[in-house]
Amino acid sequence: MNLSGILVVAKPDRREQVVAELNALDGVEVHQVDADLGRIVAVQEAADIHAEIEGVKRIKALPGVVMAEMVYHYIAEDERSYEALPAELQDDKEGFDSCVVPAYLNS
Repeated sequence: MNLSGILVVAKPDRREQVVAELNALDGVEVHQVDADLGRIVAVQEAADIHAEIEGVKRIKALPGVVMAEMVYHYIAEDERSYEALPAELQDDKEGFDSCVVPAYLNS
């Protein structure tokens, strides 16, 4: 199980709709809303890192979402063994360039 904290910024006039759509997504729960700035903090539970990435992509695609970024990540258990970051996190092949790990963190 993977848990991720996701900061979502919504257009002010769509904030309530975005909150409702986030809460309707499987494994996603909204925990905090800053109505003045349109910022929303959501937690997502996913089976593995691949499902986690797909979930963030799904959130980014919601109408009214200006930005969504994973700001916290926790792997409780994962039966797969990883010798490197999954491809989704290494480059922009999947259109998910915001998760590329900066070079200085890889040393």
